[in-house]
Amino acid sequence: MTEAYYAATFIASLLFMMLYMYIWHKHFDVHITLVFVLVPTNNYAMLMLARSQSVEEAVLAQKLTYISGCYLPLIILLAILSLCGIELRRWVRVMLYGASTVIFVSAQTIGSATIFYKGFDFKRENDAGMIYNKDYGFMHTLFYALVVFYIVVSIFVIIYSYFKKNQVSRKMLHMLLLPEIFSAVAFFGGRRIIAQIELLPIAYDLALAVYLVIIYRISLYNVADIVIDSLVEQGDTGFVSVDYKYNYLGSNETAKNIFPELKKLTVDKPIGREPFIKSHMQRWLTNFVNDEKRSQTYCVRGDKTYLVTIGYLFDGRRKRGYQLVITDDTRNQQYIRLINGFNNQLKIEVEEKTQGIVEMHNKLILGMAAMVESRDNSTGGHIRRTSEGVRLLLDELRKDDSFELTDKFCEDMIKAAPMHDLGKIAVDDAILRKPGRFTPEEFEKMKAHAAEGAKIVHQILDGTDDEEFRRVAENVAHYHHERWDGSGYPEGLKGEEIPFEARIMAIADVYDALVSKRVYKEAMSFDKADAIIMEGMGTQFDRQLEACYVNARPKLEAYYSSIAAEAQ
Repeated sequence: MTEAYYAATFIASLLFMMLYMYIWHKHFDVHITLVFVLVPTNNYAMLMLARSQSVEEAVLAQKLTYISGCYLPLIILLAILSLCGIELRRWVRVMLYGASTVIFVSAQTIGSATIFYKGFDFKRENDAGMIYNKDYGFMHTLFYALVVFYIVVSIFVIIYSYFKKNQVSRKMLHMLLLPEIFSAVAFFGGRRIIAQIELLPIAYDLALAVYLVIIYRISLYNVADIVIDSLVEQGDTGFVSVDYKYNYLGSNETAKNIFPELKKLTVDKPIGREPFIKSHMQRWLTNFVNDEKRSQTYCVRGDKTYLVTIGYLFDGRRKRGYQLVITDDTRNQQYIRLINGFNNQLKIEVEEKTQGIVEMHNKLILGMAAMVESRDNSTGGHIRRTSEGVRLLLDELRKDDSFELTDKFCEDMIKAAPMHDLGKIAVDDAILRKPGRFTPEEFEKMKAHAAEGAKIVHQILDGTDDEEFRRVAENVAHYHHERWDGSGYPEGLKGEEIPFEARIMAIADVYDALVSKRVYKEAMSFDKADAIIMEGMGTQFDRQLEACYVNARPKLEAYYSSIAAEAQ
């Protein structure tokens, strides 16, 4: 009867092991596999012990039981830690294995030394089966202590995970607790419950049954493994693996269908032997090695566009090579091209609308400037002429690299020039339209047009997106009557305190006033006007602009001569 019990538990453990082998998955933790190996080993040893006919046979079988006795509680603890997502440091695992090994080695002294068993004997009785007489040594006490330690820690880990590990299945934790209870009861109280037999083999079988239920669901909780397996099985994603020396390690069928050239490669041989793979995949890998940010690239094959993502090939935590993941990105690329087309069209339309608004804005400003000019009897055509004068001066300034003028600044300067006298709109008609020279009092009122012009420009351009243009336009209106020596108005700025754009505007403004006819004077000759401008360099004007003015003078004279010819 006793032998039949042990034989049944051994056969049951073998069946559980075979069932585990059938459902085994490469992602299963190795400690779970060891559990399914050690339990049949223990049950076989128990069967051999029950069938022993001599002390020698019994001693050998007893020694065999301690393989699982010493290591199985530790293996179960490590399996529980793995399932709960708790990682032990390597030195801790080594110490635990070392402790179990010391106990196992001492157990192998049974029959030859007294450190584990002081004495061991048995007798066979027909009704009671095998009856053993064991006198335990001090190492057996340590064995008990170690088993208790493993069981207590395992239960503690399960309880800790129940309250602290939200990402661990509660159903799995409940099931993990059952084998610990079965094993503890059978290990420490088996003989007390049924004197003739050990309950440990059947407790281990029950534990295997529970572990089968657990591992059936393990893969569902491991999202990373599920995703990888799903990608491979669906056939939508290609995988290619190479080592650090660019030797081909393998690829799945999807990758081979996308890149038939992979079928020509030989495992462990360089991928560079195939021309297409060398010119494409090897180049992608080299780019990634040189700069890991270049981990993605696109490849067009026929009417398909594939996204190739390159990363490291991991063996556990170790990097062993490179992995290319290939996915069909055709729809995304078509969508992106469609969106880009819409964006380009929208950009064109926005630019057209913006340009229209800008033109309307510029015309409005020019219209205001023309309206101001129409009130001033002495400055007919002044806006148009000074704007051209500014352009001619800027053309020369651009040729001098020391000024470092940007195209944007020059464009803004030309656009701002017509706005320099907008402040005259605030000057009384009696003064503005006076057909002669101003009295000192009238001139003081006239000078107010500079500050008023800056205010008007600020109000017109307030809120504009082009802050640089607004600044240039305000400065031109505000400071074009300032003088280099500080004797100008409205603020008496001196030298480089005067904004650069206002210094340019000052030359164009004064030159036009000199060579143009006014109600209170005739037009001055070019030579005389030039002499006055040159005399003012360093006092009224910025001497740095002298060379630019000198170079622009022939063009200025040609321009004003053409105006005079048109007037005739």
